[in-house]
Amino acid sequence: MELPVLIKEAKQGSAAAQKCIFDQLAGKMLMVCRRYVKNEEDAEELLLDGFYKFFKGLPAFNYQGEAALYTWLKRIMINECLMFLRKKQAFVIVSETVAETIPLEEEALNNLSATDIFNLIVQLPAGYRTVFNLHAIEGMNHGEIASLLGISEGTSKSQLSKARSLLQKMLLQKNITYVKRSTQ
Repeated sequence: MELPVLIKEAKQGSAAAQKCIFDQLAGKMLMVCRRYVKNEEDAEELLLDGFYKFFKGLPAFNYQGEAALYTWLKRIMINECLMFLRKKQAFVIVSETVAETIPLEEEALNNLSATDIFNLIVQLPAGYRTVFNLHAIEGMNHGEIASLLGISEGTSKSQLSKARSLLQKMLLQKNITYVKRSTQ
């Protein structure tokens, strides 16, 4: 069944439609949660909490296409993860000296699979990982990140820089070549 029809039926309380929507979108949303939370069980719990909020708010949602639906659901999942990190006090801004710049070869991440990259990101400390995800993956600027996390823009920039440096070190430890990209 197509998503617009499922959304309409789910708004009317159809448990079957809700299950179909969950089955279609849960895999992608679990990966969103896993980018923010290391523990698989916590990510699954956050996924369920996020879908609960999604279905609870669905009657007020105006379906404008699959992209809008996906964006809204993804935002719910990210917010659930950030609230979880705050509650667990797992979101700690790591304050260590800035990692030294490492000269790197001119081969890009071409040899890495999405799974390899994901596994490296998940290994980052929570503060680094959160800022990295919000900036590099979600496309937020440092002002938005600072506001969302209750930190300064400078702290957001510092955490992103440290996350990138740590990722570079992790790549080198795995003997993976990497191109240092300057993204502003």
